[in-house]
Amino acid sequence: PLMKIINHSFIDLPAPSNISAWWNFGSLLGVCLIIQILTGLFLAMHYTSDTLTAFSSVAHICRDVNYGWLIRNLHANGASMFFMCLFLHVGRGIYYGSYLYKETWNIGVILMLTVMATAFVGYVLPWGQMSFWGATVITNLLSAIPYIGNTLVEWI
Repeated sequence: PLMKIINHSFIDLPAPSNISAWWNFGSLLGVCLIIQILTGLFLAMHYTSDTLTAFSSVAHICRDVNYGWLIRNLHANGASMFFMCLFLHVGRGIYYGSYLYKETWNIGVILMLTVMATAFVGYVLPWGQMSFWGATVITNLLSAIPYIGNTLVEWI
């Protein structure tokens, strides 16, 4: 049954004759996501989430863990590659009119917003100066929301 699913999903999948390289970005997003998950798991094994020791745990990963510097750089550059593929994927969707399929497009927009929120959390995790001020700016943007903005900033 597993081989049948793989065969049906990858090998016998019908493809239009006018397909171009622009249609590869969905698959590249999947590859980037797998790389992000794997490197993120390896980094999480050595990361400390306390605000006092988060930055030094990242330094420990880069200096003391075998190939930690490589895994961290793969993770950081993988995030940039993921977003490049994401924006090209969305651009291709706009160019080819994929927004006409409203349900699929709306799910894609929700996924993109979720990925952006997840990337922001990942940006804040090292808790260096850039992370701190990035978090300060983004959370203070929420204060512009009428009535609930300040309460939301305090809650976050």
